[in-house]
Amino acid sequence: MSAAVRLSVAVPVHNEEENLPALLARLGAVLGTLPGGPHEMVFVDDGSRDGSARLLREAAARDPRVVLVELSRNFGHQAALSAALDHVRGDAVVIMDADLQDEPESIPLFLERFAEGFDVVYAQRTRRKEPLLLRASYYLFYRIAAGVSTIQLPLDAGDFGLMSRRVVDLLRHMPERQRYLRGLRAWAGFRQAAVPVERAARNAGESKYGVRKLMGLAFDGIFAFSVVPLRAATMVGAGAVFLSLLFSVYQLFARFFLAQQPRGFTALILALTFLSGVQLFFLGIIGEYLGRVYEEVKNRPLYVVGEVVRRGTPEPPPQDAAVEHLPISPLPASVA
Repeated sequence: MSAAVRLSVAVPVHNEEENLPALLARLGAVLGTLPGGPHEMVFVDDGSRDGSARLLREAAARDPRVVLVELSRNFGHQAALSAALDHVRGDAVVIMDADLQDEPESIPLFLERFAEGFDVVYAQRTRRKEPLLLRASYYLFYRIAAGVSTIQLPLDAGDFGLMSRRVVDLLRHMPERQRYLRGLRAWAGFRQAAVPVERAARNAGESKYGVRKLMGLAFDGIFAFSVVPLRAATMVGAGAVFLSLLFSVYQLFARFFLAQQPRGFTALILALTFLSGVQLFFLGIIGEYLGRVYEEVKNRPLYVVGEVVRRGTPEPPPQDAAVEHLPISPLPASVA
């Protein structure tokens, strides 16, 4: 890694009071071994209700590398990550979670590939220390998302990884609200490399990502990068019409050549019920796409910044106190 590289680590935080002391110690130790600098740790408190914000304020007062971005309420994991990317100042940015399942000690591995000229270096999880059902769900989701996506999505790769400054600037200029950052990172292109890592067990506490949030993230990943669900409605409809025509031909043949009367009241009810269910299912899919369009056209801020603490000193929030991004410079020529 070049001695001139400044590294920023972006970490969204939501009720992680139990994990923050260990995270600050381990992450600070890793940054202390890296050349270049000054490095920074940008923590975004996403509306925590425990002592996370207090701990981060105390850390920012002790360590000038710690930056706290405090949001006005909980806006969600991907919005908090976006807020972190809007406030980082480094030449390269690592994004990671606060529960220590993303181990800070992997960061030097990312920097080695970054020094080789890769703009994106992401962690590809080789093992997960999680319940079997959850591991199976992750495995299935990544393969479904990659199979239907219009871009090449890497398998078993979460948000944990490193991006160059030009990739970060490109992501910051993407205006969409339903964000799936690991997909946007893949969409950005440039040279990308995977680093195999073992997914650690959660350090302490319980996951803040329940089934509903995981399903929402999965839907964001599929619907943001694929129209296959919409096309599936056409395929299923065409198949139903084709089968109906075949059945009609058979019934006419049986009536006129085999002297059989049409039967099958139960089959008729089952067919009507099945097709009604299919229609409602695809209406739900259309509703998902329509709802996402509705969220986009409202053009609300992605998040609201309450306060920023940098080098232990609170900075005044923007005058309107409701911005999704801080003012940013135009895209560099290498990206535009």
